[in-house]
Amino acid sequence: MVVSLACVACLCLVVVVRGDPCLIISEINADNPRLDTTEFVELYHTSGQRSSLDGYTLVFFNGNGNIAYKVLDLKGHSTDDRGFFLVGSVDMLPKPAILLPPNTVQNGPDAIVLYHTSASRYNEKMNVTAFGMVDAVVYMTRRTGGADFLAETLTPGEPAFVEDESTLVGDESIERCLLSEDRWGFQVSSPSPGQRNNCTPPAAPATIPVITELKLGGGQVDGFVELTEAPAAGPLALVVLDGRTDRVSVSVDVNLETSRNGLISVNIEKSFMKGDDSGAVAIYSGRAVDFPLGSPLSQIQPLDAFVFAGPGNKPSANLTETLIPGREPYQLSNRQDTMRVSSINLREGGYYLSRCGVATWARDPGVFWEAPQTPAQPNQCPWPKICPHSMGGTDSPPHLPPSGNSDFLINELNTDTPGAAEDGEYIELWHPSGRRVSLQGIWILLFSAHNNKPYREISLSGHYTTSKGYFLLGSDRLVPAPSLRLPPNTIQNGPDAVALYRSPYGPPSASQRGIPTKGLMDAVVYRQRGSDKEAQDLSKALTPGQLPLLEDPEVLPGDEALSRCRGLYPYDLSAFSVAPPTPLRENICPRPPPAPEGVVISEVASSHWTNHNQQRSFVELHGPPRTDLRGLVLSVFDQEHSGTVIAMPLTGSVDDDGLYVVGNVTGAGAVVLCYDLFSVCRAGTALTNSSLRDVLVFSDNQQLLSSLSSSRGRQVIPAARSVEDGPVSLSRCSCCEVRSPSSWTTSSPTPHSTNLCPSSAFSSHIDLCLGPLPSDAQPQPPGDCSGLIQGKRVAEVAEYLEQKCHCGISALYLQGANFSCVSGWLRVWGNIQALSDHQKALIIQTSHTSPSSARGDFCSAPTTGRYSGTASALGLQIGLIVAVLLLLGLGAALFTYFYRRRRPMDYYTMELSEHAEG
Repeated sequence: MVVSLACVACLCLVVVVRGDPCLIISEINADNPRLDTTEFVELYHTSGQRSSLDGYTLVFFNGNGNIAYKVLDLKGHSTDDRGFFLVGSVDMLPKPAILLPPNTVQNGPDAIVLYHTSASRYNEKMNVTAFGMVDAVVYMTRRTGGADFLAETLTPGEPAFVEDESTLVGDESIERCLLSEDRWGFQVSSPSPGQRNNCTPPAAPATIPVITELKLGGGQVDGFVELTEAPAAGPLALVVLDGRTDRVSVSVDVNLETSRNGLISVNIEKSFMKGDDSGAVAIYSGRAVDFPLGSPLSQIQPLDAFVFAGPGNKPSANLTETLIPGREPYQLSNRQDTMRVSSINLREGGYYLSRCGVATWARDPGVFWEAPQTPAQPNQCPWPKICPHSMGGTDSPPHLPPSGNSDFLINELNTDTPGAAEDGEYIELWHPSGRRVSLQGIWILLFSAHNNKPYREISLSGHYTTSKGYFLLGSDRLVPAPSLRLPPNTIQNGPDAVALYRSPYGPPSASQRGIPTKGLMDAVVYRQRGSDKEAQDLSKALTPGQLPLLEDPEVLPGDEALSRCRGLYPYDLSAFSVAPPTPLRENICPRPPPAPEGVVISEVASSHWTNHNQQRSFVELHGPPRTDLRGLVLSVFDQEHSGTVIAMPLTGSVDDDGLYVVGNVTGAGAVVLCYDLFSVCRAGTALTNSSLRDVLVFSDNQQLLSSLSSSRGRQVIPAARSVEDGPVSLSRCSCCEVRSPSSWTTSSPTPHSTNLCPSSAFSSHIDLCLGPLPSDAQPQPPGDCSGLIQGKRVAEVAEYLEQKCHCGISALYLQGANFSCVSGWLRVWGNIQALSDHQKALIIQTSHTSPSSARGDFCSAPTTGRYSGTASALGLQIGLIVAVLLLLGLGAALFTYFYRRRRPMDYYTMELSEHAEG
């Protein structure tokens, strides 16, 4: 339906309404400099004509409590002849139709909602609701924040708009502008009450050129393309493609010297840009010779592109999905069926298209409108006559808890489908809020492991997740239909990677060299069989310390996908399992196996411990033979930064000897074995006893010790020191008490075989007298040595002895020894085991070099304060029990004796009793 007609320089401007006109909130000024005396709310009717406001109610909500603080019934009012209606302060110009006292409109976090239903439903102090809602604006300032509940209720999927008072000098307002197609958004601009909003397209970045105007045509005049100047982008080529054959019609080098006012115009012969045909215009980095005449469509991603469809002539799906993924071609009208604004030069013919939408993303024909040609000048864009994307309110959706720090995640990935067509590939994203969310500023990059560069960069701006938080992009024939369609066989089979970024100012690769990591939200590195080493650089940058995933086609009959099944941590490959494909549905995850029992860490070695050429890195596990290890995750933590170096889900089973070895484990400061169904074996995560199976910390990093140690206090692990100048490992010699530092000792590495442990065959008798332990923060009272026989104290004694002899001993060596102490001096005597004759000699040498003066003064002289070892303590306990029993017996005898003395027998009574008995 045509609603207005204007004539500008012999160009007939035909304005067309898409659908029925509607009333919208067009502009809000809630915060003025100094005193708030020019606040206002502007409504606009998209017909551009006078319209009655009967049945409408404007309600102001306070974000502190989410209740209404002002309700205005608009019955009896109407817009002006241009469709505007103002509510504002008494000092405003132009004068508002409804006057408000100064400082009425609150600064935020707040919301202003337009309802269309019975006015009796709305009153001050009412709770926020979406029932009957026509339009709503939720806003806040950088200082306040806190509008999450209002946004979730009134504008689900859209965050609250931030009115940034520092954007402009002086006053500013929140103005509604068309983003693209029929999608509206808001921006901060100079106030324009009762006038068209200042919806100027954003300035293009210096690194990425964008198309600003085109002429597609007819008549005798050539077509042209105008684009922004981008010196930092290097040489540029403008390429025109045929929409029917997907081949290059013409390619031209962009001459930067022809720039005027930052804009460059390139003329194209009229036969290559016809308004009655379909085709595309693309801007590439490179030279025109890279895109010769007649060559097929390049798979290189363009910097900007415009795809158009003539009347009854649709471009190929391959052209559309390659150049403008997720967007629709610009549909040129046939002059009788005009669904857009049509600007037709009656003398010359053709279409003049200008970038008018304020969307910040490129490669979107939806931001173009038909408007007068303005070469080398700002575009003259008409006021849009399109209603917002979603009109008419319903009951507010059930409130979901805020997602906190959770952001978009890669939820499912299918890179290899049966058959040669590869037309079932897809990538599924999910937002943990489980509701409709905007994908503004989100990018997906598909990386190739052959050159570690993205072979496709896809902007998701302008898209939304489903009402359950899903977003699907995939092949054209995929069922259900994806929101963003890709040409068949786009997603490579591997070794490759899919990475998810938040990059509101353009593609991540434009501002970062190499593999981008800034703004990275999630990533999956995957491979085919036998290709895990080819993706090492991608793994190191995107998923450090993790092996690429394998989408194994032999796991399931038919098709399979990599599905997120164990946790919501980003770039955590242990969260994925091979499972049946479930696009836009809840993942079907394999049933978790029962937790393996009896599996512990048996031996650990690191290549950093010695410089010996045979020093290797490995972790050996011990458990019942043939135990299935599925469900267990081995995590290695960094010694310096206490972060996870690798988190590796275990596969296979323990061998017949009860051993399982993982090689090439480097940079370790701690090794953790846990049963990980929910991705909890990670740094910074509270490890519970239900998930933690075993832990070995061999670092002084206090953060690691506090987060991984199962007992209070410091966890003492023997120093990884070679006794005979050879490779070294830490071996478990006491099976199978988990998380016990006294179970470990230093030895020579023995992967796949029995650990080398202290033996009685190399035992020696020692008698040492040592000074007070340096680790005693609070010295024990003289004569009190009871704490020394506890496991932790024995470990400290072993550590102290190790400092004396440097012979690699641990608490295990002291199992057959006795202890006694006086005045803080420690005596250790008895048999101490060793690993070899060499180590036995070192222990004996330490025994012979013990200070004799100390031995004579403290250890040799008999004192009553000396207690000896475990046997002495046991004898003392038995002696005390015997003494107590003897005292009890003596007491009973004395009581009986004195009782009889005080009460002698009555012989007379006794005699009478005998007669009576006779």
